[in-house]
Amino acid sequence: MKIALGCDHRGAAATQALVSHLKADGHEVEVVCDLNGGSSDYPDSAFAACSKVARGEADRAILICGTGIGMCIAANKIRGIRAALAQDELSAQLSRTHNDANVLCLSADLIGHTLVKRIVDTWTRTPFDGGRHLRRLHKIEAIERGEDPSTLRA
Repeated sequence: MKIALGCDHRGAAATQALVSHLKADGHEVEVVCDLNGGSSDYPDSAFAACSKVARGEADRAILICGTGIGMCIAANKIRGIRAALAQDELSAQLSRTHNDANVLCLSADLIGHTLVKRIVDTWTRTPFDGGRHLRRLHKIEAIERGEDPSTLRA
């Protein structure tokens, strides 16, 4: 899987640790931000990584900032992105099985590197369940088009 990685300065160390971990698991990784730790704004790397997913240049993206919240808000502004903030393996799993999340947002300040790797492993290895959840994804797409999702038929 091709994964775009983005972070701000608070997520730089966690992102650096994740690059080799993802590559060791067989993923192609593209870092779309500066990992030197200098001050940076999370919306910039959220846009860069998520645009790659939206254009089909990456399968998924992982974004890391201090809390993960800012990245998640910025990512979800991009059409076609379903970003989820996960702070444990269960939320990562459910973001995939129920929501087909194509962007994972993580906190560099609230969870350690070991847990980040476990969350990422769960998220990258979990497929979308489809079924009844597909109907809900179609409703999310309707919202992106400015339509009332309650008007959609199954």
